Amino acid sequence: MASRAGTAERSASAKSRVVLVTLASGQFLMALDSSVMNVSIATVAQDVGTTVTGIQGAITAYTLVMAMFMIPGGKVGALIGRKRAFTIGCCIYGAGSLTTALAPNLTVLLLGWSLLEGIGASLILPAIVALVAGNFAVERRPAAYGLVVAAGAIAIAVGPLIGGIATTYFSWRWVFAGEVVVVLGILVLARRIADAPLGERRSIDFAGAVLSALGLGIFVYGVLRSDEWGWFQPKPEAPAWLGASLTTWLVLAGLGLLWIFLRWEAKVGARGGDPLVDPGMLRNDQLTGGLTMFFFQYLVQMGVFFVVPLYLSVALGLSALETGARLLPLSVSLLAAAVLIPRFLPDVSPRRVVRLGILALLAGAVVLMAALDLEAGAEVVTVPLLLIGLGMGALASQLGSVTVSAVPQAQSAEVGGVQNAVTNLGASIGTALAGSIMIAALTTSFLATIEANPAVPDSVTSKATVQLQSGAPFLSDAQLNSALDEAGVNPELSQAALDANAEARLDGLRAALAILALAALIALFFTHRIPSAQPRSPQP
Repeated sequence: MASRAGTAERSASAKSRVVLVTLASGQFLMALDSSVMNVSIATVAQDVGTTVTGIQGAITAYTLVMAMFMIPGGKVGALIGRKRAFTIGCCIYGAGSLTTALAPNLTVLLLGWSLLEGIGASLILPAIVALVAGNFAVERRPAAYGLVVAAGAIAIAVGPLIGGIATTYFSWRWVFAGEVVVVLGILVLARRIADAPLGERRSIDFAGAVLSALGLGIFVYGVLRSDEWGWFQPKPEAPAWLGASLTTWLVLAGLGLLWIFLRWEAKVGARGGDPLVDPGMLRNDQLTGGLTMFFFQYLVQMGVFFVVPLYLSVALGLSALETGARLLPLSVSLLAAAVLIPRFLPDVSPRRVVRLGILALLAGAVVLMAALDLEAGAEVVTVPLLLIGLGMGALASQLGSVTVSAVPQAQSAEVGGVQNAVTNLGASIGTALAGSIMIAALTTSFLATIEANPAVPDSVTSKATVQLQSGAPFLSDAQLNSALDEAGVNPELSQAALDANAEARLDGLRAALAILALAALIALFFTHRIPSAQPRSPQP
């Protein structure tokens, strides 16, 4: 009898591991596309006969499609079943990856990468949240969510390394072909996943879906274009209306549509209909506290993944492979914290872990900001990245369980849609904000340095001031030196420009890290909404 019980327990444990690996692989795959091709943009552009701007547009479109359909994607899972939504999403995503791998031109690339993969991701990500809740007991969810979220963050960290290896030794197309193989493996393993409870099947609120898609899409698009257009003051030749940058108006329009969306959902619910998102959920302090932490985590996380690779690859001139290797300490500490905290401290206060995680993010940003120096090498990022990874892992170990346990399990897919929409917003704002602050500080520092240098004529300073009105580019010494040689600049002026650029780069990076540290500090003021005790029983 005991032998049978032991065998059954081992079988259940093995099944749980398979389910966890399957869902974590899905999360890894979804996050990989956000970073894997950033090191290969020029190569991809040349291969499909387009420009770097065209490929950047494809990446932007992928982010937009995900953001627009994330909330409706969560509702689809509630209607047809989370497991079915997950497998359908994987099929669509795999078709998109195959299309991208074979893409002969930008149009086909946009169809595969931006549209099909974006739609697939919007079905998969909310379903993962619900399937973790449906396949793991409430006391095991922190560890399960921690590993799943850690898989996504690790994908972002190792993406440049994978992309660099593929592009250097094979072809960028092999990355997407490899994704097809991973999708097939996920589909095979997904048979072991138990579907989450469906509850009452009703209908989808199409008006709400349109409002949420437009609101999120317009907001994210405005944020993504802020680097080119400016946040408030329009950059030279950038579109503007009533003297303000178009970014400002798009962000306001997006927020306005989201407000209308929530009001519409309240009316649908009051009429006895089936709202896309129950507005009552957003009055739940625990849920909104978890969503707020997710927003700040991804804001800081994506800002760091923007800043640190720039320092390593541009300021220090490291290759894509070397840059990816230097990011590995973050992956190690992130995975360790996400897995070990729930295992060895199952009864720890989620609020305490979240606060310590935020403090680790803050400390990592501050330490890195202080360590950046003209004489510093790549080794200065190791300790800060260990701290940042520790903070991200600590948050990952708690936040998924916090948000899902705040509502009945039947609403887990809705929570998944809202949660992933919030993380998309945080990621978009984090990258755009870090980039904007960095370029603004770099430009100011560069102009101030050459203006103070007596070797630089006033005419050159005035010309630089005019030409850099829209912001100075973040250039390596080799790139700037090549541009100066082509322009026929004399050696003395060239050296002055190189010195000014080196100092300005660090000033820009420090400014970006400072705004990320400030974001982490602000997040601390919202941690009181995180519960102080682990949930112990599932919601009815």
